[in-house]
Amino acid sequence: MKKYIDTGKKDTRSGFGAGLEELGKTNENVVALCADLIGSLKMDAFIANNPDRFFQIGIAEANMMGIAAGMTIGGKIPFTGTFANFSTGRVYDQIRQSIAYSSKNVKICASHAGVTLGEDGATHQILEDIGLMKMLPGMVVINPCDYNQTKAATIAIADYEGPVYLRFGRPKVANFTPEDQKFEIGKAVHLQEGTDVTIVATGHLVWEALIASETLQEQGINAEVINIHTIKPLDHEAIINSVKKTGCIVTAEEHNFLGGLGESVSRVLGLHHPTPQEFIATNDTFGESGTPDQLLEKYGLNANAITQAVLKVIQRK
Repeated sequence: MKKYIDTGKKDTRSGFGAGLEELGKTNENVVALCADLIGSLKMDAFIANNPDRFFQIGIAEANMMGIAAGMTIGGKIPFTGTFANFSTGRVYDQIRQSIAYSSKNVKICASHAGVTLGEDGATHQILEDIGLMKMLPGMVVINPCDYNQTKAATIAIADYEGPVYLRFGRPKVANFTPEDQKFEIGKAVHLQEGTDVTIVATGHLVWEALIASETLQEQGINAEVINIHTIKPLDHEAIINSVKKTGCIVTAEEHNFLGGLGESVSRVLGLHHPTPQEFIATNDTFGESGTPDQLLEKYGLNANAITQAVLKVIQRK
């Protein structure tokens, strides 16, 4: 019997919306700002219940970041909402200078990340945002795997004092983590124990890693699967303890291999426990138009690609 069951596909952006709605009821200091994408960010429920705590900034993302930074001075906890591309690349200077430099308590909430944005194409499919944000001193970077975890993460970051980048997506994906989970920033989640290989995955690829582990089990390979929902701060202990047992690792992410989860993991391993590693990520490229499934297949970001990477890395042990 499978340990993890898809209870019904949901988009992670709706998990953000549900978490924000809950915060509207429980934390009076939470305010929301949006850059003309209320529906896409699923902010409707929060706005309906808290119209005086919502600010429509319009297509002026840089201004939104500046306003959010200013609001923290008065004790507010601003949650900004727009596409991941516009939440990072378009406004990097404002985030660096107005938020990160002075460690403002802003929650930068970014939807439509990665190639699974789909048909909107390369100009909207940012694949370097994790790298951009993790390099900012003091910035927490979170990339949850499903609806339930995104909701839990949204609620949890309101209690964290400091800047946070919360990344989520557009497509409906498997919803398999517990509805009542406690989200701990910086604490990896062990989904499956194994002895032959470690698979650490983040975001949409966590479910793909679980599917891959089933295929590998049929081939007699026992894979340990770890959900790295927090890329910064990274759970060094979970990674090191796992590879000491398995002797090799595959990292999986919907992001460029330059600057992403895999690169962070390789630094940990290089410093503390050198281990054979294979990367599932985009290879220094922009995306293109297509359905999410087509693009995941083309760029090697699915269960089959993870399986092949495992077979390859095991040969390097």
